[in-house]
Amino acid sequence: MGNTSSMLTQYDIEEVQSHCQDLFEQQEILLSLYQRFCQLDRNFAMNPLSLRLLKMVDGLNFKDFVAFLSAFSAKASLKQKVKLIFQVYDSDCNGKVSFKDIIEVLRDLSGSFMSDEQREQVLSQVLNEAGYTNDSFLTLEDFIKVFGSCKPEMDVEIPVD
Repeated sequence: MGNTSSMLTQYDIEEVQSHCQDLFEQQEILLSLYQRFCQLDRNFAMNPLSLRLLKMVDGLNFKDFVAFLSAFSAKASLKQKVKLIFQVYDSDCNGKVSFKDIIEVLRDLSGSFMSDEQREQVLSQVLNEAGYTNDSFLTLEDFIKVFGSCKPEMDVEIPVD
């Protein structure tokens, strides 16, 4: 992925744009996103979720890569953004997220700032308030129900040069 030197045709650009529900302009796709895709380096910054994100983009073609990035657009819906977050938590890609899956991501995100006991308490409370238990497996719909209402500041735009 990312090591291709071929150029996109107009058809390719329109197909990518359609695949991403027209969240990106054709110029953004051609001038910025495609250049970044071709130069993609697997050495991410020290992001605690970088390994999970790399796993998600590994093997994607350009069209799917742009679709992945579209969730970071300010134009993306909250549902699209929560779906991406769900995929980050669903590391085994089985369509379900367990208490353990969520704890693992929280551990990556919070590091030593929270103890395992604190993480478990917070997550248990959030799940209980939404009508779930620590033994529940959340589907995407469940995940949206539990976490979709807390509108996180996810309007992280991909800078277009």
